[in-house]
Amino acid sequence: MPRSRFADRQRSILPDLSSAADPFLSRRTFLRLGAVGATALLLPERLMARDGRWPTTLLPGRPIRVRGRVRSNGEGVAGVAVSDGLDVVVTDGGGRFELISDHRRDFLRITVPSGHAIPRSEAGTARFFLPIAADGRGEMEAVFELEALQEPDEDHVALFLADIQVQNEQEVAWFLERPVPDVRDTLRSLGDPHAVGIACGDIMYDHLELYPGYLQGVTRMGIPFFQVLGNHDEDQDSPTDEGSAATFSSHFGPPYYSFDRGAVHYVVLDDVFWYGTGYMGYMSADQLAWLENDLRQVEAGRPVIAAAHIPILGSRHLRIGERDPSPSISVTNRQELYRLLEPFQAHVVTGHTHENEHVFEGGVHEQVSASVCGAWWSGPICGDGTPMGYSVYQVSGEDITWRYKSTGHGFEHQIRAYGHGAEPTAPDEIVANVWDWDPEWRVRWYEDGEMKGEMARRTGYDPLSVELLAGDELPPRREWAEPLPTGHLFYAPASRDARVRVEATDRFGRVY
Repeated sequence: MPRSRFADRQRSILPDLSSAADPFLSRRTFLRLGAVGATALLLPERLMARDGRWPTTLLPGRPIRVRGRVRSNGEGVAGVAVSDGLDVVVTDGGGRFELISDHRRDFLRITVPSGHAIPRSEAGTARFFLPIAADGRGEMEAVFELEALQEPDEDHVALFLADIQVQNEQEVAWFLERPVPDVRDTLRSLGDPHAVGIACGDIMYDHLELYPGYLQGVTRMGIPFFQVLGNHDEDQDSPTDEGSAATFSSHFGPPYYSFDRGAVHYVVLDDVFWYGTGYMGYMSADQLAWLENDLRQVEAGRPVIAAAHIPILGSRHLRIGERDPSPSISVTNRQELYRLLEPFQAHVVTGHTHENEHVFEGGVHEQVSASVCGAWWSGPICGDGTPMGYSVYQVSGEDITWRYKSTGHGFEHQIRAYGHGAEPTAPDEIVANVWDWDPEWRVRWYEDGEMKGEMARRTGYDPLSVELLAGDELPPRREWAEPLPTGHLFYAPASRDARVRVEATDRFGRVY
């Protein structure tokens, strides 16, 4: 295995859990972490590199020699990356490859190259993999068939649907009746034949028998879909992280992989580490080794868009007054990911926390995308006031633009404004929630057509979120769902006697 540039870096699997004040680290989770503490404290030592390579497994497996070919119309396709989830090889001029794997590796996968259609299952999910299975001699033959596109895919669209999170048949029906038609309308409005979808984890809400309902939605949306493993998509009776993905993988294949569209290299990551009685944000050593090998095939400076479930960092800890993020809502070994993505124009899209925000850290733009299900199918908005919806990334060559799309609304729906006193901490100010805000936006207010100035951004609670979610009896279906403090509220001491207009301009010059 190739040497790692991070071989001498010690990595710890658990961050400091000493702060009991973090309301998002529940007492139950804290006790669970404590119960496995003695075992977990041994893990960082095992996860350290000892010989200049990423540590992967403790014992060698039975080797399997995999030989195969990637073809299109009977001709070999050169330069296609093929991997067993650890090592990566590239097809030769005739589309042939050879790889030495072992019996513990689950899937052989290819990085579907630009200029080729994404192979799909009957339901429409991406099928870029084959189970690894040896014959009696420890050998395996594998053939991947690709279809060349008739038009280039330099211009394309990627839709990120985070936290569909259905728990019963009623919620499956709502998914099929609301977000699915909305996605179809969005695709028609964009007129893009090369769209892909990525479900950013928590497709299910523990009830994995409902995956067929999701697959119905994929079929109706009509574009190839890739899937991210979320904590609620796992087999929670599994004692190990590896076993927790069994049901997910039976439907969708490996939990981490890559593919190309146009100039963009897409990576799907598994950052949910299941330790037997709970989970945390962590990327395994095997996966990091694979990612390093995968990105070696990508030219420095190219756009790389990664999709994961748990936020790499997020900012909720800052909004609730904590110095460090909880391990349940951030990736504890994120510095390793930042270093791997450093040579690229890197974006990461995550979900998990049912809120929308943009974080720029470690040279990476991370969008924590609000949820398809809002506050767990209990109303039209998330805890930070963001409408239920999904994120749309439009790519033209190496240029990438993005917008949040609220279900049931057009792209122009990017602001919700409130009059004086709607926010109790600001009785003499108006307030506006601009949920897709990032530091390149400008938010101003006008009185009777006259521009008065920039609105002040402060952390607070969206008034509609408080109205719909606050209290022991709200919302009716999920009484435990509460408003979340958000960093995309804007305040202004507007006149009570004027007609007031709030105007936001995003980083791409679009005015709302």
